[in-house]
Amino acid sequence: MGFLSVIWNTFVLFTLICMLMPPTIGITIFYPISKKVCVKISDYIVHRCAPRLFKILGTYKKFKTTFYSETKSMLPEQFIIISNHQSLLDIPLYMAFMPEKDLRFVAKDALGRHVPMVSAMLKSHEHCLVPRKGGTTVAMRTIDSFARRCLERKQIPVIFPEGTRSKDGNLLKFYSAGFRRITDTAKLPVAVCVIDDGYKMNTMATIMENLDKVNYRVKVLKVYPAPETKEEQMKILDEAHVLMQEQLDKWHQEDKE
Repeated sequence: MGFLSVIWNTFVLFTLICMLMPPTIGITIFYPISKKVCVKISDYIVHRCAPRLFKILGTYKKFKTTFYSETKSMLPEQFIIISNHQSLLDIPLYMAFMPEKDLRFVAKDALGRHVPMVSAMLKSHEHCLVPRKGGTTVAMRTIDSFARRCLERKQIPVIFPEGTRSKDGNLLKFYSAGFRRITDTAKLPVAVCVIDDGYKMNTMATIMENLDKVNYRVKVLKVYPAPETKEEQMKILDEAHVLMQEQLDKWHQEDKE
């Protein structure tokens, strides 16, 4: 059975490589030459490849995703998303959950360097790559520019206030600086969302191993009016942490029943 499992995983992986290799090569070649071409390739990856990725994994590896699409009815036209963070696949999950929205993510600047396909996509689509060097002033200026850009282009900023992936699914401490900076600049409503089960495949090694053991789910929990003061910003973060934990506890209890 172990040998057959290896063969089957190899087949699925080969299928995914065949799907992703052409756009990966294309965006790598064209990034130094034409940003417009890169944007078109990146759009193709987001709107065509990402949904197909989840379908292939669902068909061949019994990978389950649960999108609580009815909860999106509470969303306004433009907003900021805050969410917990569990996996490398959280970004494509949100893109698949909200294909009608133009999402832009806050990420560490290391992802903008030497990561096949991902680096060129993040840079060509002008996601927020926060520099680790240069101090707080440089980081905040980067976030300010990102927030203004999203506001002008009707894009949806997405930030993970934990700042890193949870390795066991438990919520980590929320950091407020990036969130407060975005809300200060963009002044948009805030949508609290939650994801779960991604922690079971938070590394490349565990993605293929645990796909059939996962119910990767995402849900909108609440939408707050745009905060106007620091107190309102902190209240949103505090309540968001509680709302996310309550939903995670509920899901985990349902899984045991």
